[in-house]
Amino acid sequence: MAFQWYTFLLLNPVWQIVNSFSELQRSLAAMERVFEVLAMPGDKPDRPDAVDAPSLVRRIEFENVHFEYRPGRPVILDFNLDVQGGSVVALVGRSGAGKTTITDLVARFHDPSQGRILLNGVDIRDLRLRTYRDLLAIVQQDVFLFDGSVRDNIAYGRHDATDDDILDAARRANAHEFIHRLPEQYDTFIGERGVKLSGGQCQRLAIARAVLASPQILILDEATSNLDTESEQLIQASMAALLAGRTTFVIAHRLSTVRRADLILLMEEGRIIERGTHAELMQARGSYHAMVLRQMESARHNEEDLWEPASAGRQL
Repeated sequence: MAFQWYTFLLLNPVWQIVNSFSELQRSLAAMERVFEVLAMPGDKPDRPDAVDAPSLVRRIEFENVHFEYRPGRPVILDFNLDVQGGSVVALVGRSGAGKTTITDLVARFHDPSQGRILLNGVDIRDLRLRTYRDLLAIVQQDVFLFDGSVRDNIAYGRHDATDDDILDAARRANAHEFIHRLPEQYDTFIGERGVKLSGGQCQRLAIARAVLASPQILILDEATSNLDTESEQLIQASMAALLAGRTTFVIAHRLSTVRRADLILLMEEGRIIERGTHAELMQARGSYHAMVLRQMESARHNEEDLWEPASAGRQL
């Protein structure tokens, strides 16, 4: 009986060793791929005379910017824009008009095919990419969250953040209330890509991450699209503090996000066809005015909160 009992006790450690060996083999295979990725050369290496990006954004200029993903098929044409530091620029237009491409150029995910983008008078290609990216924070419609705790996901943009900083960012993004209801609150693991949270909750965590990072340049790509009206209104109230002093590019379908912008650009086929404030564009009674009227009409009929009926496609 003693021998059988000791044999039984020995089985569990043996199985652990076998499982560990199997796990080690899988990890070694994955590690090879990780090292391959780390060894890949950067797609945008710094120029030999590159300098660090400035700590303060005073001006962003687009000078005759053209861009094409494929030769001979331009996406952005003759794009000229002068953005003063601290202002909010809203990009609106049909799907495929080039709105996201413009923000990708600002983030330097791509470089212009022609023309240049200047930061404080310096071509952003002459800046060290790492220091330039340190100035940015991006909140997209498709939020990526890691398989970690809520605290770690919010603090991803600033690793030296204290617990008080994280709580303050969560409150300003209207996320603290639902986090407080989670089983372990800020220590709750949310799963890969935040599978344990709703779409609106994931976006509020992404907004909290951006608040905590305190960037000089903020890009909001339909950042409130997955939020209900009540949550969006609460976040809009706190957005004023987030946008203050930061140069912001906003892509949004909802009028509540666009109408407060310092400059609205209506784009079509990669060009700017109308520009101005909400009041100026409404007074001009052009394409923007027609889109706003369509959205208001849709809201009165309790339809989707889009710039035109769903059957015709999204306008903004």
